[in-house]
Amino acid sequence: MTTTTSPATESNVSVFTIEENGIDVIPEAERKGKASSLFWPWFAANISVFAVSYGSWILGYGLSFWQATIAALVGTILSFLLVGAVSLAGKRGSAPTMVLSRAAFGVKGNVAPGILSWILLVGWETVLVILATLAAETVIGILAPGVDGNLVKIIAFIIVLAIIVGAGIIGYDLIMKIQTVLTIVCAVVTLGYLILAAGQIDLSQIGNLSNGSWSSLLGATVMVMTALGLGWVNSAADYSRYLPRRTSSGKVLWWTTFGSSIGPIILIVFGLLLVASQPEGAGSTLAGDLGANPIGALAAVLPLWYLIPFIIVAVGGLASGAVLDIYSSGLTLLTIGLPVKRWVGSLIDGIIMLVGTIAVVWFADDFLTPFQAFLGLVGTPIAAWVGIFLGDMVLRRRDYDDAALFDAKGRYGSVNWLAVITMLVLTAIGWGFTASDISWLGWLGYLFPLFGLDAGAYGYSGFGVLIAIVVAFLVTVIASRGRIRRQEASQLG
Repeated sequence: MTTTTSPATESNVSVFTIEENGIDVIPEAERKGKASSLFWPWFAANISVFAVSYGSWILGYGLSFWQATIAALVGTILSFLLVGAVSLAGKRGSAPTMVLSRAAFGVKGNVAPGILSWILLVGWETVLVILATLAAETVIGILAPGVDGNLVKIIAFIIVLAIIVGAGIIGYDLIMKIQTVLTIVCAVVTLGYLILAAGQIDLSQIGNLSNGSWSSLLGATVMVMTALGLGWVNSAADYSRYLPRRTSSGKVLWWTTFGSSIGPIILIVFGLLLVASQPEGAGSTLAGDLGANPIGALAAVLPLWYLIPFIIVAVGGLASGAVLDIYSSGLTLLTIGLPVKRWVGSLIDGIIMLVGTIAVVWFADDFLTPFQAFLGLVGTPIAAWVGIFLGDMVLRRRDYDDAALFDAKGRYGSVNWLAVITMLVLTAIGWGFTASDISWLGWLGYLFPLFGLDAGAYGYSGFGVLIAIVVAFLVTVIASRGRIRRQEASQLG
């Protein structure tokens, strides 16, 4: 049996030793590292070449190349600035994100945001494993057309699942080591991909795309935010909680934001260049291929000899993101009250991920449609949550009260109804200003007629997500100031 211990309290502790810490506050003696160490996990988790396909999706909003570039830059940087801001709470509180969220929602009131966070994390890790499995099948199918595709999927699925679940079970130190290695490997191979695929770019075609409307530009920007940073905000503090509290807040914000955004920015802009290079009216467009089979379309522009390195970066980048998700989803299960060890929570999520991947890869007819529905539904309440969380955090002048985070009778209370109601109301309003092409989501956008707006023109603008973030933040900052001052006054006493 493996003896469990806390991460790296001694220099000779193996990275393969199972992490003992769960959702408890990390003791001062176990806090370690530098802000720059945050670069590795966030870069590795967001370097997936899958981001190239976002170029196609952004231009699908009917934008010019330069508008699309603005949407990519603004959407990526703003969304990961939110991730960096939440990481500051981890440094200040030395606890997982959804434990620190109890300060804003109350110890029991935080159960609802915790469940939502868990659903988002499990959904994303399942999506990434699905993409990794299909990527392996696609590339191996090109290299060896005679090989049984189903067998390839099974082998790839088993390998990817073993790496992700194994890393999630063992914990923080192994994850940080894996992410460091993947960062270097994926960066080198991705650079090679960009060099080899650059020949497909025709700069003379880029100016031929017409400008789109402001609502289309806003919609593309929010789509990028929802698909990138908003998928990470509820786990950001999980990887900064081991840092010493004396660590520079500015450096934590910088290394998290820079590490997570630099890869997607380069890859998305490259995708924009590839898609915008095609003459209008071309028969088989790269844009269409990227929408139907992103990995296959990206592999098609490469020479055969580079497909092995390509599959490493394609699968590795996706698996890297899933590793962070399964670690955080296991912690979140404990936060909402499951009485198990941290590694058991990760194992439970791994089993759910296994079932979900099998259902989609081997039995579902469509993947992209339910994925987009998932992003749209969950993105709005997560936006409301992060607005409340950050509003609460910026008002606090003192570090979090460790004991009160685990005591419903402590200074944070059982339920902060203001936060709970704000999140519910803004989720409802956000959904009212969102539209979807999926039939069973036809009820979305129900507020547009009340304001005399055309849901077709504005429904895809992502207006609902922006409302949720901004209004939730403002309501919290305005209405919670007195509550937080009283909490901190009692903390001094």
